[in-house]
Amino acid sequence: MPTPSALSKRGGDGGDGILAALSRSQVAAHGREAAAVAKKLLRSTGKAAWIAGTTFLVLVVPLIIEMDREQQLNDLELQQQTLLGGAPPPPPTK
Repeated sequence: MPTPSALSKRGGDGGDGILAALSRSQVAAHGREAAAVAKKLLRSTGKAAWIAGTTFLVLVVPLIIEMDREQQLNDLELQQQTLLGGAPPPPPTK
C-alpha cells in the first residue's frame, strides 16, 4: 500500500496530492455544507424535544394526576353510598 507521501507525489499538479485536490472539490464543499446543516438541524430538533418534554411534564402530568385523584374520590363516594344502603346516584352526564 502506498504511503500518503507517495500519493501526494503522484498528483503531478505542482506537488498537490489527490487528497488535497479532493478536499478542494465541489463535492467536498457540498459535503461540508450538508454536514453543517445537519448539525444545526439536530441541535434545533434537540431543543424542540427538550421544550416539548418539559412542557409535558409541567402541564400535562399534574392534570393526569388530578384527574386520577378525582376519579378515585368519585369511586370512594359511590362505594360509601352503596354500603350505607342509599340509592346509587345517576351516572354523570357528559
